Amino acid sequence: MRDAFGVYVHWPFCLAKCPYCDFNSHVRHEKPDEARYARAIAAELAYVKPRTAAREVTSIFFGGGTPSLMQPSTVQRVIDEIARHWPVSKDAEINLEANPTSVEAERFRGYRAAGVNRVSLGVQALDDASLKALGRMHTADEALAAVEVARENFPRISFDLIYARPGQSPRAWRGELAKALAFAPEHLSLYQLTIEPGTTFEMLHRAGKLITPDTDTSRALWDATQELCEARAMPAYEVSNHAKAGAESWHNLVYWRYQEYAGVGPGAHGRIGADGERVATATEKHPERWLASVEAKGHGFIEEEKLSQIEQADEMLVMGLRLAEGIDVARFEKLTGVSLNPERVSFLESEGLVERGENARLRVTPSGFPLLDAIVADLAA
Repeated sequence: MRDAFGVYVHWPFCLAKCPYCDFNSHVRHEKPDEARYARAIAAELAYVKPRTAAREVTSIFFGGGTPSLMQPSTVQRVIDEIARHWPVSKDAEINLEANPTSVEAERFRGYRAAGVNRVSLGVQALDDASLKALGRMHTADEALAAVEVARENFPRISFDLIYARPGQSPRAWRGELAKALAFAPEHLSLYQLTIEPGTTFEMLHRAGKLITPDTDTSRALWDATQELCEARAMPAYEVSNHAKAGAESWHNLVYWRYQEYAGVGPGAHGRIGADGERVATATEKHPERWLASVEAKGHGFIEEEKLSQIEQADEMLVMGLRLAEGIDVARFEKLTGVSLNPERVSFLESEGLVERGENARLRVTPSGFPLLDAIVADLAA
């Protein structure tokens, strides 16, 4: 397994707040001072560098929010600052999230010149009525045009879709997903709609004004997703992510394989450490408060907590069992000092929910993935 180390950069600004979104995203009537935020990100990188071991950066991820609202020069400055503090692998994945509404060919050429080599597009749906219901500001045609612009500018692209939307039938989803697969490059992120606390959708759901598919329909939608993607040689390598062989998101694999990453920017999280320790970091979420904190004391970190072995074990199970490859049991036990309960593992095996793979790996079976949360809870108990 590659010894990976990632850097996550959070850009918190959006043109509008989507009703299903619980990410740290903020709408501002005036454009933020990008130069000022870039200086603050640079300061935070300088702060976090001594807290990491000597590492080579294998991936950089600009997430949000909507990072494609940033000027290419801002992205370039941040990449240069990262390279000042750590050596960056010559084949590092440098990913930037974009919304179709902010896709401009000239700006994309600027990102590519800055070093970005992968983009993730927030398409979310391929019919206009659903896009409107999801609060998106683009049409299906605009989304597919954005995919084409991305394809022309970057060697690697991905886009997201949300399914299990209100009123969505398995037949309709099959048609939509087939259309997406016809346009899909190498990677698709396919998420079942989740009603997140504190969102507009949660308020509507509680009021009975937003009805999501029932359990049987959700399972039929899941099964259709697996079937169509596997037929196109894009199986799920993670519970919600599908890719052709070799086209997986290297940066997201850092999270799921429980490797180390530094997180900077408003509301960013990280898992860093040296000498065998694992430290959970988090920064102030509110952009202006984060900025004031960085300018006052050199960083916006509000959490730097050394994780216990039990906490590391729980996190590694939660993240690693999302992957089709599962977890390396020997690495799990060495890192956490925790052994999996053999009786629980044997029971889950007998139920056909987990299996032992090559090199002593433990993984969830295809029939177990719809029950992933319960399996993780059982093993972590």
